[in-house]
Amino acid sequence: MTQEEMEYSQNDSNSLLRREVTILASQSGGMCVGDLERTLLVSFPAEDACSWDRTGMLVGNPLDSVEGVAVALDPTIKALSAAYAAGANVLVTHHPVFIDAPTSFLPQSVVGQTPGSTIQWALRHGMSIMSFHTACDVSIEGLNVLPALLRLQPRATLDPLNDHTDKGFGRICVPDEQINLSYLAARCLAVFEAVPRVWGNPEAIINTVVTSGGSAGDFARLCIDRGIDCLICGEVNIMKHSTLLSQALLLLS
Repeated sequence: MTQEEMEYSQNDSNSLLRREVTILASQSGGMCVGDLERTLLVSFPAEDACSWDRTGMLVGNPLDSVEGVAVALDPTIKALSAAYAAGANVLVTHHPVFIDAPTSFLPQSVVGQTPGSTIQWALRHGMSIMSFHTACDVSIEGLNVLPALLRLQPRATLDPLNDHTDKGFGRICVPDEQINLSYLAARCLAVFEAVPRVWGNPEAIINTVVTSGGSAGDFARLCIDRGIDCLICGEVNIMKHSTLLSQALLLLS
């Protein structure tokens, strides 16, 4: 420690001695993990997320320099291992690593894949995890992804947030041309490279579509109430929605 660093005020007996401190920013001038989180929170604010959700950085060190970023749907140890092998020290996921706080942090070799063992693996390998689940679902960027991929024209939000009519759950769209359910299913197959599950008359003409990246949830009832022809979503509970399917709502999952 230099003489300058040891100086203190002789006129104030209560002044603090200057001490060496940990560097709070990368000397390389690159982005730190906390900067990345703050940047993403601009597009996906935590206040937009559902009250039960976890948004932002849950695991890691915000002062670490970003060496690489990987993206995954779920924060699994397999996804973390692949990111680590590729040179990334940040994993950005849709789903959070936990909703309810873990009760233990034992390693995977002892307890298998759990939120606690995932966190233990990430910390042991210097990895950070951040997630933007429902904050992304309701964002303008998130809502417009599926319509753009499927060549649908966004028109409104099915279930808007109270203070943002352009944000919310489900994007109401219209096709770019006259199409039927069979043709729309073929578009989904071409885009997602997976055979969709289809409910409804394949020849039915579709004038309005709601897209949702998550579960059908309560969207099916909202679609019927709004006179929507077709709902495209990530997951359908056939037992829960069997009654609604008989009410002329077409579904693609």
